[in-house]
Amino acid sequence: MNDVPRPGEPGRDAYLAEGNAKQARKRTAADALVRDETGRLLLVNPTYKEGWDLPGGMAEANEPPDEALHRELREELGLSITSLRFLCVDWVEPHGPWDDYLGFVFDAGVLPPGQAAELKPRDEEISELGFFDVPEALQLLPARQRARAEEALQALNDGVPRYLRNGFSG
Repeated sequence: MNDVPRPGEPGRDAYLAEGNAKQARKRTAADALVRDETGRLLLVNPTYKEGWDLPGGMAEANEPPDEALHRELREELGLSITSLRFLCVDWVEPHGPWDDYLGFVFDAGVLPPGQAAELKPRDEEISELGFFDVPEALQLLPARQRARAEEALQALNDGVPRYLRNGFSG
């Protein structure tokens, strides 16, 4: 005999809430490829971890990845990007003290020359930023982030979104 309340039956919401409370929660991050008019890639230097990074950050509870990216770009850089294009999502296995998470990368487009030149950190989480030629930018990124950025750049060039595992497709 099945004890699962059917849709519309009393107790259905409580049953679903119990299941929701037991299911895994995924952390989610969203980063952006932001370029200047010469094609250089924007990187930020976070104060809370080693190395350079793509601009972006972690989503808050129940926040969609694209909205998290809009919020992070606004808070950390004062950037208001009007449109984002999905490039890839990366499932990252547990590492160190961290559980697994989903890392999204979006194309945030090319900044106009004046806006790129005036860009500066607006939040204590970012110590500096810079636009770098793509090969140099990739070398500045930690290995896991570099692999994801390389795949996102390929998706930007060929228009084919990617699903990654630990930075790599396939």
